[in-house]
Amino acid sequence: MNINRPILIISVAFLSLIAIGLFQASRNLPEKAYSEFIQDLEQGRLQETSIKGNAIIATDQSANQYTTFSPDLVSLMPILTASEVIIRTHPSPVLSPFFRDMLIILLLLGGWLIFHRGSRTSSKRLLHAGGFGKASRTKTGVTFDDVAGISEARDELKEIIDFLKHPARYSRLGGQIPKGVLLEGPPGTGKTLLAKAIAGEASVPFFSMGGSDFVEMFAGLGASRVRKLFEEAKKQAPCIIFIDEIDAIGGKRSSEYRNGSNDEREQTLNALLVEMDGFETSETIIVVAATNRSDILDSALLRPGRFDRRISLTLPDIRGRLKILKVHTAATAISNTVDLTTVARSTPGFSGAEIANLVNEAALMAARKGKRCVEQEDFEDAQDKIMMGLERKNLVIDQDARRLTAYHEAGHTALAKLLPEADPLHKTTIIPRGRSLGLTQQLPLDEHYAYTRSYLLSRIKILLGGRLAEELIFGRLTTGASNDLQGATRIAHRLVCEFGMSDQLGPLYRSAAGTEDANRQDYGTWQQSQQTLREIDMEILRIVQHSYETARELLRAHNEFLHMLAESLLAHETIDGEEVDIIYH
Repeated sequence: MNINRPILIISVAFLSLIAIGLFQASRNLPEKAYSEFIQDLEQGRLQETSIKGNAIIATDQSANQYTTFSPDLVSLMPILTASEVIIRTHPSPVLSPFFRDMLIILLLLGGWLIFHRGSRTSSKRLLHAGGFGKASRTKTGVTFDDVAGISEARDELKEIIDFLKHPARYSRLGGQIPKGVLLEGPPGTGKTLLAKAIAGEASVPFFSMGGSDFVEMFAGLGASRVRKLFEEAKKQAPCIIFIDEIDAIGGKRSSEYRNGSNDEREQTLNALLVEMDGFETSETIIVVAATNRSDILDSALLRPGRFDRRISLTLPDIRGRLKILKVHTAATAISNTVDLTTVARSTPGFSGAEIANLVNEAALMAARKGKRCVEQEDFEDAQDKIMMGLERKNLVIDQDARRLTAYHEAGHTALAKLLPEADPLHKTTIIPRGRSLGLTQQLPLDEHYAYTRSYLLSRIKILLGGRLAEELIFGRLTTGASNDLQGATRIAHRLVCEFGMSDQLGPLYRSAAGTEDANRQDYGTWQQSQQTLREIDMEILRIVQHSYETARELLRAHNEFLHMLAESLLAHETIDGEEVDIIYH
């Protein structure tokens, strides 16, 4: 403890006593002898008395007050009751004024000491980067065997592990160990899982922090945490530093006016850049960072010599999804009849985290039904729940609305069966889920890496099939096709503006207002003329309208097939692709 602190505390206490004493002195009444009080009482000069313990406050006829002390209240009371003086009594104080004042001072000093100690502890914890604690050999229990569907990234990181284990193998030829590795990709693709696998495979100290852990409301603490983190890492080298969501501190810097929060973020980024330049490759420290917003990272963070390796994690293809399913179902009791390949085909666009959630939901559904193992229908129900929401079992639908829904879904199904280059049908249902009253699901045989113009036009026609069926059979239109129209318009817009597949506008990329990538730097932000925007609108309208007329003629030519599909849906509520083939033939 600093020697000046006790002196300060004693001085504060002494000054507090003087202040309290002066305050009370200003409130004290004049004091008279007890004999004078008896004389005033006997001569009738008093109007009121107030007794508290042995202290007496007397008020005369002129409303003047003074105080006195009685040696014996027992002998005084007969005299008071015999007079016409008003008598007021109060309980005796538990503590004397001195002890009461001392208690107040002690409470004030105690509160001040507690607050001071708490603020010092908090400041010390923040300044010393208490978020990551001491280095230790992390035993996450995760290895590369637990990571599936991203084999290229896994192979690249195996080389990083080899760098850590055998640095001399690479340095003897003049090679330098990379300082930083950036894992980039959509959410749920396994970036954090890969970092845990690095810890499990490398058997080196592993420091892990989130990007937001560096940013605090107090200026300078983020930069201090960065310096403390690297200082501790240098002591434990070889080691790995993992920074999750690095975009929280690594965003692009600007010369424009920034508020305090952005200034703190930039100071933290500057400290990180300096520290990454400050350690030698011989120290064998590798910084691994993860983000799903690599487009907003500062260029100084991505230059060679800092994050030398950039590993992109993409959404898994059908083979990757199958491997991920096998990993997550290894500890799940699944039936021998479950076809994981079908499940993998039915989940295009699912990330690893979403597939893990699918397996978990299927297991929960099977458990609620009292099953001993998870069956194929549980996976399908879980997928429907994730994609469309819970089944609305208590929803009451009248027969007209149910029939309209059946023909709407039958329109989608018929066109999906009749059109060329369309994905095979998986199932069609009119069981309401979430905000949807029905669903027509198609599953591609192979993963799509590029789309043909005829495939995209077929997708537009299939989306318009529900509205066409309503118009052809009932002669009226409903709002049930709003999402279908939105999807068809979006495909037509991308076909014209992004893919350059329009005969009228030619093979050019055209940024249109309101599109997601209108402001992307790789395409620029040029302005379209009003004539060009009008041509884009007219071409989108022409494509959708032509698809609408073509699909209408196709449904008219196969009117019987449309009716048979709708009646089958009304009878069974759900039909699969094989049943559709039987109805068609």
